[in-house]
Amino acid sequence: MIRIALTFLFVFNLSSCAELQQVVNQLPQGGVSQTEIAAGLRQALDFGIDKQVTKLTQTDGFYKNELVKILLPEELHKVDKALRDIGLGKLADEGLKLLNRAAEDAVKEATPIFVDAVKDITFADAKNILLGDDDAATQYLTSKTQNALYDKFHPVINNSFKKVGADDIWTNLINKYNTIPFTANVNPDLTDYVTGEALKGVYTMIAIEEKEIRHQLASRTTDLLRKVFALQD
Repeated sequence: MIRIALTFLFVFNLSSCAELQQVVNQLPQGGVSQTEIAAGLRQALDFGIDKQVTKLTQTDGFYKNELVKILLPEELHKVDKALRDIGLGKLADEGLKLLNRAAEDAVKEATPIFVDAVKDITFADAKNILLGDDDAATQYLTSKTQNALYDKFHPVINNSFKKVGADDIWTNLINKYNTIPFTANVNPDLTDYVTGEALKGVYTMIAIEEKEIRHQLASRTTDLLRKVFALQD
């Protein structure tokens, strides 16, 4: 009896060790190998990038998508209202559209950075992602790409403002606003603001695809996706 009790205590203590848990975590489950789990997560992210992020690069990809449409920063709400109050609503709409055009232009630079990040997913990453939250893969991708994408997006958006005429439009808009009596002059950094909003939009769309693959069997369009994501069902 004492031997049984000691054996149970030993097993209990051993099972709580991080080393044993790591071994358990690395065992294939349900006939799915470690390689397949990692490959399945890579495929799911690749699909999200190809299907959802590509939409954002098209004309009106941001502007006509209410999930990611870039609105004016808070400090420019008063500019927008004041311009509309004096009959310049059309000019304000054009300025808003061009902010979104710049984001659409910048997102074209994202795919190579995403592809590199997806290639680097290890089995340990994949296991945590697979059994994580609905947006665990998107969170992983965000942590691996956000800084690189910001550095890539910022100059592209700055150039896009010039290419699509957003810089001229907004200079005109803000100058007109600044001539309105009893208003405080504004001059926000729109490039930085739009860069941040473009990044949010990209990750929002990838998260949508990830959630669909996790919860809708019809979205698992390959044998590998069906096999791997069955583990989290």
